Amino acid sequence: MSDPKSNPKISAIICTHNRDRYLGAAIDSLLDQQDFDDYEVLVVDNGSSDRTRAVVEERQPHPRLRYVWEPTLGLSIARNRGVRETTAPILAYLDDDAVASPTWLTHLAAAYDRNDKLAIAGGKVTLIWPPDVTPPPWLSEGLAGALGLYNLGDEVVSITQPGLTPRGLNYSIRREFLDRIGGFDPNLGRVGKKLLSNEELYTTEKALQLGWQVAYLPDALVAHNVAPERLDRTWFLRRGWWQGISECYREQLAGSAGPAQFLRGGERILRGLYNAAKYSRDPARRFDSLVYAYGQIGYLVYAVRGMLSPPPSSP
Repeated sequence: MSDPKSNPKISAIICTHNRDRYLGAAIDSLLDQQDFDDYEVLVVDNGSSDRTRAVVEERQPHPRLRYVWEPTLGLSIARNRGVRETTAPILAYLDDDAVASPTWLTHLAAAYDRNDKLAIAGGKVTLIWPPDVTPPPWLSEGLAGALGLYNLGDEVVSITQPGLTPRGLNYSIRREFLDRIGGFDPNLGRVGKKLLSNEELYTTEKALQLGWQVAYLPDALVAHNVAPERLDRTWFLRRGWWQGISECYREQLAGSAGPAQFLRGGERILRGLYNAAKYSRDPARRFDSLVYAYGQIGYLVYAVRGMLSPPPSSP
């Protein structure tokens, strides 16, 4: 085995905040990778107040495993801290409530080896439901994407539409590209209970604009735990609200903010309400449409406010 602390090819990074009930399984899935040994595992503890540190210490001293404390809350801040803590040219991010398949890193490494213009790659994501729980009838496949579901099929896909970008819970990025764009934007990505997102969509947009490539790798499989508290309609409404805010801020970063936002947001609200009425007898499509419309209200509210930085709290 090569020395994982001496210039590893891949740093597998878990950024975590108060998720000790799932964290151990996430770490174990990385320590048990098969057919690939040129990697390290780095846990970035983002201000946790639970047993996170103890969960890591229970698995030490493992030669691959390292722990870092990052007190400033924010997923993008934690991700950037992980970048600074390693020299690895490839950074592979796994959520703290996910489980990587045994050959996850093997497939990621092979993709980067094949293509030196590959900036971002991620794989298929399946869902792990809590015991004795089945998906509720009001949960559409689209809303299941908010729980992490991601499936573009069983073939490798070269992604040219930013909206199809790999999920952050199963996400890798080339350091050279990330350095070029200045790291992850700290104003995008979850901060505590603020469900900001779109940081992966933004980095994919930048990659495509700069001539890099983005790929979906079906065999780089990850399974994501569905927390019981997320099986509540209010969670999806809140998630939709913050999605609208995230989209508004992303447009500001991309230089496409302005009066046209009000036209876009208004049209989307009307479309969502129309579809909710149209599919009134289909609970999944009806609720999906309502979440979409509600998110566009958040989009418009923060377009009016000019998306002041830092992003304000949800209502």
